[in-house]
Amino acid sequence: MPKRQASEALEELDVGSPASKRSRFDDGPELNGNGASPSDEKLDDAPTTGDDADDDFDDEPSKAPIRQSAPTAGYDDLYLDTIDRNVLDFDFEKLCSISLSNINVYACLVCGKYFQGRGPKSHAYFHSLDVGHHVFINMETQKVYVLPEGYEVKSKSLDDIKYVSDPRYTKQEVMELDRKARTAWTLDGKEYTPGFVGMNNIKENDYLNVVVQALSHVSPLRNYFLLEDLSSRTELVKRCGILFRKIWNPRAFKNHVSPHELLQEISLRSNKKFTLTNQSDPVEFLSWFLNNLHLGLGGSKTKPGSSIIQRIFQGKLKVESQAITAKADAGDRLRFEEAAEVKTDINRFLLLTLDLPPAPLFQDELERNIIPQVPLTTILTKYDGVRAQEHLAQRKRYRLMHPLPPYLTFHIKRFSTNKFVSERNPTIVTFDARVGLDVSPYVEPSPADYPPGEPIWYDLVANVTHEAVRAKEDVADSGEERKTWKVQLKDKGRDEWVVCQDLFVEKTQKELLYLGESYLQIWERRRDPKGKRKVEKEKNIES
Repeated sequence: MPKRQASEALEELDVGSPASKRSRFDDGPELNGNGASPSDEKLDDAPTTGDDADDDFDDEPSKAPIRQSAPTAGYDDLYLDTIDRNVLDFDFEKLCSISLSNINVYACLVCGKYFQGRGPKSHAYFHSLDVGHHVFINMETQKVYVLPEGYEVKSKSLDDIKYVSDPRYTKQEVMELDRKARTAWTLDGKEYTPGFVGMNNIKENDYLNVVVQALSHVSPLRNYFLLEDLSSRTELVKRCGILFRKIWNPRAFKNHVSPHELLQEISLRSNKKFTLTNQSDPVEFLSWFLNNLHLGLGGSKTKPGSSIIQRIFQGKLKVESQAITAKADAGDRLRFEEAAEVKTDINRFLLLTLDLPPAPLFQDELERNIIPQVPLTTILTKYDGVRAQEHLAQRKRYRLMHPLPPYLTFHIKRFSTNKFVSERNPTIVTFDARVGLDVSPYVEPSPADYPPGEPIWYDLVANVTHEAVRAKEDVADSGEERKTWKVQLKDKGRDEWVVCQDLFVEKTQKELLYLGESYLQIWERRRDPKGKRKVEKEKNIES
């Protein structure tokens, strides 16, 4: 309507007064013959400002967003071309990037971010409207939806994304992991070997990386996590199983994984004793980790062998102790006295600690600093049941007992701390990974469990080594040493050895494994050829 000039009188204009507003509680508006209400006829003349305009908006009901139960016919693959597989990384903790909630989390398949929910008021819904990203996957059910429409996508082209998010294996696939040499390729064409992939060192979590890498090559434990349903277990067990499955994923988008999700749960359960920002000891972490996995898998604190952790690693140790008397000379303090009482205990262990001889304080006769060496069999004599060690006011001697566990874990004690300083023993422990390790001299004979005199062979599976690196602060060299860890793993399919240090994975020679400062070793008991021992027993009986 044209603006009325101020000079014109209101009476001269043929303008009717606006229709009175009907009560919203009346039965309904009166309609003219053409179906329009009187107020519709005067719509252009109705006031557009003031309280009346606000009331008009209140009368209009808000429209609910349109939701589809199925895609429109002929548009089944709508928006699927916007998915970017190069930005998808499902290794990080499943938390909404807006609310930080871990409930009902969806991942945007276009940008890789996490959002909560998919309803009309959810963060994922608003993300689809604001940014124009429309394809989301539920991180728990692995179902893919298109937003804001809300229908589920059931295209076969998304199976690779679902598999990378939560890999699953058949029993036949698991049985062939150690039998065949497997090769896979990433999205960008890089070659990698499943099970031998790099692991992201977020800041100072390489102590955890080497332990997880080593445990993922303990075949019974790996097979259990790859095949069993862990949905009813604790969150620690579930996240460990997911990480194991991703390490052995033959269809991964990248040739590395990140332990971020597992690290967050470990930090929570350990009261921040083990975090991604502070360096920790791998042996301390391994001890904590195995015990918590044992409890998370339903294991008992008192009943031995109640979980797969104890069935794999737990063994028995015979400990004989005797009080050191005042009359004992300095030379024979560790010699057991036949007349004195000897106390015998049977203890159970998951780790065996091996003590290194003291490092020399001075240079050799040629005035060169030569790093001392000691054979692994020499430091294993701690468990031969003959040599004694002094502990507080007692002398003790140790010996392994049958039945031996399928896997033996050795902790080579290198670090010691006193009131003034923390010291590191650089002694090299020599061993031959090609031959194996015979532990029969360190086991209490038991004819009922194992024939006397026969060797008991163990083969090396993983060797965690320590490396001291000078810590540099900006440009200046502080002179302090920083601990770094790497792990040597055996590729059974190729009969080769691989060194993994964070994201770096490279081959190495088995003859050179002992050159590093070994700190943690896992040995696997060698299986006898089928029927070999039975035939030998029959021959001995006939003779």
